[in-house]
Amino acid sequence: MTAYRGGRLLAISDLHVGHADNRALVESMTPETDDDWLLVAGDVAETVADIHWCLKTLAGRFRRVVWVPGNHELWTHPSDTVTLRGVARYEHLVGLCRDLGVTTPEDPYPLWHGPDGPVVIAPLFLLYDYSFLPEGCASKDAGLAYARGTGVLCNDESLLHPDPYPSREAWCRARVAETERRLTELPGGTPVVLVNHYPLHRHPTEVLWYPEFAMWCGTELTADWHRRFRTAAVVYGHLHIPRTTHRDGVRFEEVSVGYPREWRRRQGPPARLRRIL
Repeated sequence: MTAYRGGRLLAISDLHVGHADNRALVESMTPETDDDWLLVAGDVAETVADIHWCLKTLAGRFRRVVWVPGNHELWTHPSDTVTLRGVARYEHLVGLCRDLGVTTPEDPYPLWHGPDGPVVIAPLFLLYDYSFLPEGCASKDAGLAYARGTGVLCNDESLLHPDPYPSREAWCRARVAETERRLTELPGGTPVVLVNHYPLHRHPTEVLWYPEFAMWCGTELTADWHRRFRTAAVVYGHLHIPRTTHRDGVRFEEVSVGYPREWRRRQGPPARLRRIL
């Protein structure tokens, strides 16, 4: 076991460095100590070039960087020269991360050594399956029709392709099954920090200005994971509502930066790294 040397476990998400002001935030981002780890919970950028720049920059400053994909990384965006779709795009990003020494959901879960002993850091890639339906909607089709009627429709519907899976929800179910298998095999006595782009439980979506957007925010299949596994904290982003909540005694940390128009309205310095442990 590695002795504790005073490093921090820090987290951030939704950096969206395609925006010049957000890119400047990353350029000024530094660790608290030489031993700090950084969890990056998705939505770094839309293009592979921007994702590479951001993760390379952070990997050069932090002891270890752990990344999970958000929906924006998985978009096949018209402005990106990399036109891969679905699983092929995700695997391309995993290869990019490995070249940079960045940990991904496809790698062995690393152990972070804190003052109270080791903690498993579990980066997850789970997607969503439209099970966070709007009130009164009994199916995905009904939920999408309702969302279209309100004018709130996630860009994933045209940019996030599930190839070779027949649907995003089918890809989600496959990811959930494989991830659940890996988590079940973890040693029972070691606490785990679950890192995912989407919240593992629906409760964080209850404060959304547009509740119908919850359909693109996770899956009911993970609703009990924070209880089933010995969870020290759940780290996520996506909602652009940075805050701390608790469910069943487990801490949920939303760590997003968001777009400039959002973080400029908040009090305190922008892009503050959240200390998880």
